[in-house]
Amino acid sequence: MTTKKITLNAEKRKVIADQFQSFYEDKVKDKLIQAKEQYDLIREKAKEQIEKVVRFHQPQEDVDTIRRMIQKYSSSGGDLYHDNCFYVQMPTTKVDDNGKEYQTDDEVHVRFDMGRKFARAYYRDEMRAKGLNPDFHLSIDNDYSKRNPKYYNDESAVNKFLGFSTSSNDDKSVITPKAKWESDFQLWVIGTSYCHSRNFKVDENTFNFFKMYRSSADNVIKEHEQMYSYVEGKMKTLRLGLKSYRTFDQAKALADKVGVVLNESMLNESSSMALSIYSPENLASLLEDKEVMTREQKIAFARKQMQQSVN
Repeated sequence: MTTKKITLNAEKRKVIADQFQSFYEDKVKDKLIQAKEQYDLIREKAKEQIEKVVRFHQPQEDVDTIRRMIQKYSSSGGDLYHDNCFYVQMPTTKVDDNGKEYQTDDEVHVRFDMGRKFARAYYRDEMRAKGLNPDFHLSIDNDYSKRNPKYYNDESAVNKFLGFSTSSNDDKSVITPKAKWESDFQLWVIGTSYCHSRNFKVDENTFNFFKMYRSSADNVIKEHEQMYSYVEGKMKTLRLGLKSYRTFDQAKALADKVGVVLNESMLNESSSMALSIYSPENLASLLEDKEVMTREQKIAFARKQMQQSVN
């Protein structure tokens, strides 16, 4: 008796592609994880170092004096700002195009909030777990003519999760990553909110340390970009191949050669998930839940229900 072969459709091809993508991401994701860990370590040291720099140039007693002046004279008493953005600079000698030396300042922007690219890299796993696409900006490869409705939808969803896009209807009890980082470290500085108006002079060792801190943040972005480039290069080839495959056996043969774990039960989970989750009894339970289930939660829920039906 021959076993009927499983015919592939768009849904099954996506399940198979997801398995391959996870396989290739697992091969290179450690570099992004290590970059984040390295940044976290240097960030803690950078907090201590920038506080020493700021307080050297702007002693606490001066800050306290201005605070008293503001209390007495309101805005005429001076300016104070709770800041997480700083510029440090070091005098240096450079040579112009005519070979003539001149004196100038090198500077480093030392920030403790998050830029958007950094945030998408740092919180990539968290966003993917919620079904969001933190790689949307990488998919167009700087070709803005490729932006389409899906691009803008992905951008909007990611910005909302991170906290770069807010509305009056948002749950105020939810602290977004952006808000968390902005309040994580702040110093009272003399001056306005314009960060670049304050340039703190430092020695060469301190300057080089802050360059290293800035590089550690840039490295998180770089590793995100390189991981996406590697995985997407593999996936483009894979997706072309999957389009030509008609049966699961063909995909299974490829997976075995590459080393990807793939079996029929994965396809069964995908195809039977809707029947399991959206049965009248289970659907009624879901409608009582105010939280939207992620894809992973739906799969876990479906597995539980199928197991119960077997037992």
